[in-house]
Amino acid sequence: MIWQPGRGRSRRSVPPPEVRKGTIAPPGGGIGERPRKGKAREYAEAFLVALLIALLVRTFVVQAFKIPSGSMETTLLVGDHIFVNKFLYGYHVPYTQGRVLQFSKPKRGDIIVFVFPEDPKKDFIKRVIALPGDTLEIRDKEVILNGVPQKEPYTRFVDGKGTDGSVPVRDNMPAVRIPPGRYFVMGDNRDRSYDSRFWGFVDEDAILGKALVIYFSIDWSREIQWYQVWRYPDLVRWDRIGDILR
Repeated sequence: MIWQPGRGRSRRSVPPPEVRKGTIAPPGGGIGERPRKGKAREYAEAFLVALLIALLVRTFVVQAFKIPSGSMETTLLVGDHIFVNKFLYGYHVPYTQGRVLQFSKPKRGDIIVFVFPEDPKKDFIKRVIALPGDTLEIRDKEVILNGVPQKEPYTRFVDGKGTDGSVPVRDNMPAVRIPPGRYFVMGDNRDRSYDSRFWGFVDEDAILGKALVIYFSIDWSREIQWYQVWRYPDLVRWDRIGDILR
């Protein structure tokens, strides 16, 4: 007997795989493949991811700062751009006391960036001179720490090392004991620095990080006109780029 289509037992038609799964494959694509994103969306997502990473790095790892004044000369000059390590001293959680994830505490001689006690909107940079528990005295511009006169090769005295009594707090300060959780800081340019001698101690929770390296330096005080583009490289202090701060 010869079987003919349409006669006898009928066969069920088997739907293709994409119909069985309830999906329709786009032309040229695999089964269940999503449509490709538009270029604009891809670029936007890449930008947002990069921005998020940059914000996380800036908040928790390293932040860039620019030096606006001469209080740290000649260690740091106006126009120096520096990187600051923000994770070394740990992090302060707002509205709490103490720090978390702290790898180290500030040491004598560290150059630190901190929130200025008199104006929280400003960040200051100074050198740590005395730690909690230390006794500090300044006598004729000389720092005496725990009874021992200090050698400070990084200091600069633009008015000379002599004193005339015109700025008593700057040049002479009676012995003071540093309270717990506080630090005494000073600028290296001692005669031109507004620091702990005038406004007191830095709270440990106000410290943002330790200055690490100069990554760029530019001297805008040089007499170069705006249209002299060919002279712009002369503004850069090439010899300072990469200097480790100590």
